[in-house]
Amino acid sequence: MHYDPTKNECPISMDPFKSIIVPRPIGWISTISEDGIHNLAPYSQVTNLTWDPPCIAIGLNEPLKKRKDTAVNIEQTGEFVYNMAPYDLRFAVDITSRDYPPEVDEFEIAKLTKIESIKIKPFRVMESPVQMECIYHSTLHMPGNKFGTFDLIIGKVVMIHVKDEFVLPNGKLDVLKIRPLCRLGYNDYTTVDSIFEMKQESEYEGFDGLSGVTYKK
Repeated sequence: MHYDPTKNECPISMDPFKSIIVPRPIGWISTISEDGIHNLAPYSQVTNLTWDPPCIAIGLNEPLKKRKDTAVNIEQTGEFVYNMAPYDLRFAVDITSRDYPPEVDEFEIAKLTKIESIKIKPFRVMESPVQMECIYHSTLHMPGNKFGTFDLIIGKVVMIHVKDEFVLPNGKLDVLKIRPLCRLGYNDYTTVDSIFEMKQESEYEGFDGLSGVTYKK
C-alpha cells in the first residue's frame, strides 16, 4: 500500500500517519492568560529540540477561526510549563484534553493541585513527577490544507523539577516507575514499560544481522 497524502485519499479505512512516528510523549502544558486564568492541556506533538540550550517544541493544530488557548497564552505572556503525564494520571489528562472555554480552569475541572513555579507565573501540576518551566522563544506558523493552521512553538527550559522518589540511586530517572504516557495513532496510547541499553561507545567484535553484536570485554 502506498499513496500521496497531499493528493490522494488514504486507500485503507484508517489513515496510518499518526501511527507511524510513535510513540509520542504527552506534553501536559500549563499556561496562564493575560487575565490570570489558568489553562492546562495535553499535546502529543511535543519534543525536545536541543540540550544546549535546553529547548522544547510544541506542535499545535489550530482550527479555523479559533486558536488554542495554549498558543494564545504562551505568545501573550511568554511563559509555559511542560508537565510530564504519567500513566497514573491518564484520566486527568483525558479530562483536560477537552475543548473548554477560555475562562475555564482545567486544574479545577480535573481536580489537580496547583504549585507555584520558581521563575515564571504559570503553575505546575503538583501530581506530575517531572515539570519544566519554559520561556517562549518563537512560533513557526504553517498553513493547513483543510483543518486550519499549524503552530510550532519553541520554548527555552529555565528550570527543571523532579520528585525525589523518581530518581534512582545511580542518578537516572526511574522511567519505569513514572510510566510516561505516550500517544500512538487513532485513540491508542502506550506507556514506557521496558528499557534496554545499547553501548554505542563500546567496541564490538562482530555484527550478525538481527541477532545483534558481540561486545569486546
